[in-house]
Amino acid sequence: MADDELNLWLEHTKNLIADLIADGTNEEVHHTIEHHFSSANFELLEAAAVTAFKMGLEVEEPEEAELENGDKVFAFDIVTQQELEYEVLSTETKAMFELAKKCKVDYDGWGTYFEEEE
Repeated sequence: MADDELNLWLEHTKNLIADLIADGTNEEVHHTIEHHFSSANFELLEAAAVTAFKMGLEVEEPEEAELENGDKVFAFDIVTQQELEYEVLSTETKAMFELAKKCKVDYDGWGTYFEEEE
């Protein structure tokens, strides 16, 4: 099942890059990539954030959010600066997915911001 889930995130990566390029994002600049992690268990999420920080990754402050069904969830992002290249982002996505599985939290994919042409 983990392989199927990872394959879905890799497909998401390919599609998101294609959509950004089709929309005219500036491919020549690095994009701010935010990898999303979540868990209903704050202690597990906090431990994952500490693990990522100790790995030298830029970790955003954990936050509490409410899901559509009213359940509470805790989340944080790991932020990187990357080119919009599938090889680079797929490698990073695999690493983030594996980190989430190792720490027993959910990997919720990644997003970025549209970069204007200069």
